[in-house]
Amino acid sequence: MENIVSKEQQHDALVMRHGIEVQKKLDEAEVAICGLGGLGSNIAISLARCGVGKLHLIDFDCVDLTNLNRQQYDMKFVGIPKPEALQQEIKRFAPYIEIQTDYVKITEENAKGLLKEKYICEAFDKPEQKAMLTNVILGTMKDKILVGASGMAGFGSSNEIKTVRKMKNYYLCGDGISDPTNTNGLMAPRVMLCAAHQANKILELIIQG
Repeated sequence: MENIVSKEQQHDALVMRHGIEVQKKLDEAEVAICGLGGLGSNIAISLARCGVGKLHLIDFDCVDLTNLNRQQYDMKFVGIPKPEALQQEIKRFAPYIEIQTDYVKITEENAKGLLKEKYICEAFDKPEQKAMLTNVILGTMKDKILVGASGMAGFGSSNEIKTVRKMKNYYLCGDGISDPTNTNGLMAPRVMLCAAHQANKILELIIQG
């Protein structure tokens, strides 16, 4: 389908909403999103809608039917690698954004080579993956700014989801407690709340940086 507006028209609309100086900072920003599930897919959508210049989408998984309860994918994407599916979804409303995709699992060995962006969102599901990426970035990639998440499962008070500065270049979003169980599961609203915290912090850092 052809784009119904030009790149200039879409950019002018963003400037109308954000102002020239703010939008210039967003235009120049590059953000890596590590994990494209309930957190990452929602973070990516928010940042793309705000006009962030470049997104680096990284995941080694394909869209599964069980993902559709909380992740930003349509039924048509089931079986497709998440980076490819999310890129297609974003391009529907932000056709001119620069997107880099990597269908790969991030490890201690490849993290430094993959993650060239200043701003990095940790959006993994598994605690061991979260710990690995956090340790690598805080240990050997101290020029980066990391925004991670811990505790967003199930249901409950929205006000328990918070953003806390843990270190100079590390912010953690979530309640820090909740984990998915057979009784509370992984539900869209709470995951989206935490993703919104992460996206909001990234935007704040870009604009105030």
